[in-house]
Parts: sequence; structure tokens; C-alpha cells
Amino acid sequence: MRGTGKLAAGALAGVLLASVPAGTAAATGDPVRTAVGNLVAEGGFPGAVVQVRNGETVSRFGAGYANPVTREPAGPHHRFRIASNTKAFVAAVVLQLAGEGALSLDDSIERRLPGVVRGPGYEPEKITLRMLLNHTSGVHDPLDPHFFDPYLVRGNRAHIYPPSEVIRRSLTDPPSFAPGTKADYSNTGYLLLGKVIEKVTRNDVREEIQRRLLDPLGLGRTYFPLWSPFLRGPHLRGYDLSEPAKDMTVFSPSYDWTAGAMVSTVDELATFHRALLAGRLLEPAQQAELERLVPQGEFGAYGAGVETLNLPCPGGPKRVWGNTGAGPGFYSVSMSTEDGSKQIVLALNVYDLAKDVAHEDPLPSSPLPAVAAALC
Repeated sequence: MRGTGKLAAGALAGVLLASVPAGTAAATGDPVRTAVGNLVAEGGFPGAVVQVRNGETVSRFGAGYANPVTREPAGPHHRFRIASNTKAFVAAVVLQLAGEGALSLDDSIERRLPGVVRGPGYEPEKITLRMLLNHTSGVHDPLDPHFFDPYLVRGNRAHIYPPSEVIRRSLTDPPSFAPGTKADYSNTGYLLLGKVIEKVTRNDVREEIQRRLLDPLGLGRTYFPLWSPFLRGPHLRGYDLSEPAKDMTVFSPSYDWTAGAMVSTVDELATFHRALLAGRLLEPAQQAELERLVPQGEFGAYGAGVETLNLPCPGGPKRVWGNTGAGPGFYSVSMSTEDGSKQIVLALNVYDLAKDVAHEDPLPSSPLPAVAAALC
């Protein structure tokens, strides 16, 4: 099951690194505004919204349209589906629970969810919560190429996949590898972590995220839909790459749950990532776990719910931290420099799920020039 909120790091980096013009960061004028404008004017995206920070100086703006039909301008107040940026919220809750002694990252999934991980070749007693957090568990997403047919073929955008059904369908095929021997991006691993949070806290995972993260940080426009296909309040409309483009805004996030169902704005996602990466949400031991990296090819590495990208800059590669999110109609990047001095959150309103499922390029162009302009 590809397209459930995130490309794997190597493939993602390939999308980001494609067609990067030389000297992007050295463009005249405001290089970020220029690069974001180019994504709309030449890059094929109807709209883009961004928050960019350099030290304590913050700018936020939009380009193009939130809704090309009504010609509503895109602005930073517009919500969007953050897709796999959700994983950082979920990982933060798991790490907080570890810091409180409610669980250990060395706990096996069999201990925390006895009888749930069952399938050919699986060894649930050897799969730890840490492996689920950093994508080294061997648990993969459903391999059935028709998994998204209810949405894409039969046109039922309100179709509901309960997380337990996604997990069940993921486990019908053998694991990708033995636990802890490799790294490969897994949305299903984060569905299992969502189940662990609910089992340990005896509470809805959405309420734990609200109480532990959203309320303390004042993120009043960020929310976690369970199954509703509609977005609340002012929001970007999301599209695919069809001619003419299909509006993918109405789409149930049920299949993505704790792997990628949340909705936010550029300002609020930036606030969350800044707090998380600065160590304001976790105790030092758990912050170290967040930042413990597992290499994933030459392009970057996975931490616990976050990732790094080796960003090509004029002076050489620079490692940046954060998340990306990809799902039907929406693509976003939330990245910061290692010292936290620079940050960008960029949301775009095209992502073609059908092309992702078919192993084709799901974006009209690479957003990397804007990321490089902000962080190099």
C-alpha cells in the first residue's frame, strides 16, 4: 500500500532532489518567495502556502489559489492534510509515555498488543516499539494493489478502513525483513503504535494528542479527524495530476489514522516541530531516542517519528530535520536546520495517489528549490 501518507526516504529524496536548479539559494530578491512563486507559476501547483523562519524573523505567505475554481487566494491561514507529519505527534506521545514509565521502547509488540501481529514469517516477540518508531520492524503496508480501489476506482471517497483492517491486510504477506535488520518506511507500524497508546492509556489516541501536545502548544486549528472525508474551516483544495485535474479534497483519512490523518496550518505545524526538535516536549533521555538515527540510503535517515534529509546546498550537503507528508491532493514539507536557526513549512495542493500506487511520479515538480532557499 503506497501513498498512505509518505514516500519512503529514498524515493522521497528522489522526488525532492529532481530538477533542482543550480544556485537556488543565491537567487536575487527574496529567494524563498521566488522559489515558492515558481512552484505555482511554472511548477504545476495551483497553490502553495509557507511559513519560513530565520532566527526569530518569521514570514508567511501564499501563492496561487486555495481554490482555483473560485479563485480564492492561498494563504497561511488555510488548513491542509499534513499526512505523515502526523507521525511526529504520535511518536512524541509514545516517547512521553516511555519517560513516564508507562512503557519501554524495548517492549515487544507482542507484550503490548498480544495476538495482534500474526502472519506468515512474523516474530512479534522480536519486534520492539523502538523498531516501529524508526521503521526497522519489517512490518510493511498492505501489498494488495487494489487496496485503494474503493476510493480511486469505485469513487467512494467516504469509504472507511478501520485501522485494525489495515493492520490485518498488511500482515497477510510475509515481513519485508527480520526485525531490526534493515529500515523501510511503514505506515502500518504507526497504526500499531496508535493501538499501543490506546491500550496503555485506556484513552482515545486523539485525546492523548490533544491533551499532551495540541492544548499545551495552543494549536487550536490543528485536529485529528477519524473518518470524515471533509475538511473543516478555510482550507486548501487538493488535486491529482489528471487532465483536467480531479479534486481530491474530500477523502476519508480513516486508512491513515495515526500514520497520517491529521490536519493543520503552516504556522501550527511549525510551532509543533520547533518545540519538538528544541527538546521542549520530551525529557532528555527520550529526546535522545527521538534523534537516534537509522541511515536510509545516501539521502537521509529515520529517527523516532522524524527524519533527516541531506539537503544539497552551494557549500555542500546540509542535514536538516523534520517530516514530509504525502497523501491524496496534498504534499507538505516541514524541515529545520540542525541548530534550529532556520525553518520552513511548505504546503502544496497536488499529490496524485493513483500515480504513487502505480510507482509513477506523484508531483508535478520538485519542491526542493524552496526548501533549499530557506535552509541553505
